[in-house]
Amino acid sequence: MAKKIAEKASDVVNSKNVEIKHLRTMKDEAGKEVSVVDWVEVKNVDGAIEQAEAELASAEARVTELKADIVEYKKIKG
Repeated sequence: MAKKIAEKASDVVNSKNVEIKHLRTMKDEAGKEVSVVDWVEVKNVDGAIEQAEAELASAEARVTELKADIVEYKKIKG
């Protein structure tokens, strides 16, 4: 799912927010692909960074596991 990230005004001094529009691709009546906003969320930028870093660490760990799985599968294959 694609995202569009932009700065969002904040009422709190020295605090920045981000607006994240979660997009999905659909086809219009003419068959042309268009992006549609599925949902929107607003987060504190520091929290958004922390969450993205945690998701990245999790994804990297998953990639490491998958690489190990592939090695084992190839050993069995011969």
